[in-house]
Amino acid sequence: MEHVRWHAQPTLRSPTIVAAFTGWNDAADAASGAVRAMIEGWDAKVLASIDPEEFTDFATTRPHVRLSEQGAREIVWPQTAMWYVSTPGADVVLLLGPEPALRWRLFTEQIVGVAQQIGASMLITLGALLADVSHRRPAQVIGSATDDDLLERFDLQRSKYEGPTGIVGVLQHAATESDLKSVGLWAATPAYAAQVTSPKAALALVQRATTMIGTPGPIAALAGEIPGYESQIDEFVNADADLSAYVHRLEDASDGDDDDADATPPAMAAPTGDELIQELEQFLRDQDQG
Repeated sequence: MEHVRWHAQPTLRSPTIVAAFTGWNDAADAASGAVRAMIEGWDAKVLASIDPEEFTDFATTRPHVRLSEQGAREIVWPQTAMWYVSTPGADVVLLLGPEPALRWRLFTEQIVGVAQQIGASMLITLGALLADVSHRRPAQVIGSATDDDLLERFDLQRSKYEGPTGIVGVLQHAATESDLKSVGLWAATPAYAAQVTSPKAALALVQRATTMIGTPGPIAALAGEIPGYESQIDEFVNADADLSAYVHRLEDASDGDDDDADATPPAMAAPTGDELIQELEQFLRDQDQG
């Protein structure tokens, strides 16, 4: 763990690590938004950070300049950091940062090393995909694991995906190789609103993750952002007749509207868990081609 900088040495009781990365795995900023909401809602404290020098292409993920209160210029480097919090149900470590550009195996070794040092009991990675879902309906979350106990206890699915993967997939594999139980959660976000940050999908990820951890989630802030999110998307959906009709078909399929069943093409049926997994797999392949 030569690239880990420790900022605190708290006593943690078998914490669960919840991790998200911006970029490839983070459609509509939902995964990073979920972890950020937990950090802020729980007032989590900084535990450690990973030196970005070995893992970041600064021409792609650029540092920022900011001014201090005294007017001095400071450089803020992009980095992965970890925060800790003791919740009513369990201790939690929250990990957030940009997807690294370089040396992924060494990068995941740093995270696994931290997990082993703090005695982590489980890793939950968060991701988000673009799918045929409506922005007006609750966000769907799919979960996968390789551990039989986790599969049964949390009603998860065993992933059979083969193809390109992001850092969450590599981290999941590294956790499994080190005997750390791990779960991957993915939220579906509307493909037609890819550029709009989704508090609805972030909220769904927070709720699913904290239910698995066994503690109440900090959901008030995200819930408060949802009306504005829906209104923002309504504005451009309603201005386009074809897009508006498409969204209404999605909603009819999701709601199981029998009156419109004959008018709804089979391809517009509300996605099942298996179909969402297929959409996730195609999303990952498309991201690699992009």
